Amino acid sequence: MKKLILSLGILSLLIGFAANSFAQGTPFVTGPQLSIDKDVHDYGKIKKDADGSCYFTITNTGTEPLVISNAKGSCGCTVPDWPREAIAPGETAKMKVTYATNRVGLINKTVTITSNSASGATKTVRIKGEVLKPAAEDGAPIQQKSPMMKS
Repeated sequence: MKKLILSLGILSLLIGFAANSFAQGTPFVTGPQLSIDKDVHDYGKIKKDADGSCYFTITNTGTEPLVISNAKGSCGCTVPDWPREAIAPGETAKMKVTYATNRVGLINKTVTITSNSASGATKTVRIKGEVLKPAAEDGAPIQQKSPMMKS
């Protein structure tokens, strides 16, 4: 009987703690939890061959170490560099994403992050913007490569 009363008392304390956490807006999360500072990085309009690097801040809001096992760009022009070491609970790390700005036109690419996060194994972030065509120097038109012409 004493064991039953003690067990019920401990159970009541745990339920009270969980309810208090939710009431204060703090979710009761067990395990690693991947949180990112932004879902989209907008380069805006950038020049051709400009620095195409941007950063995403990753925070482990869980209770156990977060391990990112992979980060993959949607094409070869989008290259992520993610933290290889575990991210401790409450700690942050940066993921660098580099876009090859030698391609003129709109940017709309994704990076899929694979981790041991309790909320799901993958998280996708996006980069967007526009790489502008270079302006002509001295008012001269930019010469375009033309296909070989037959004479």
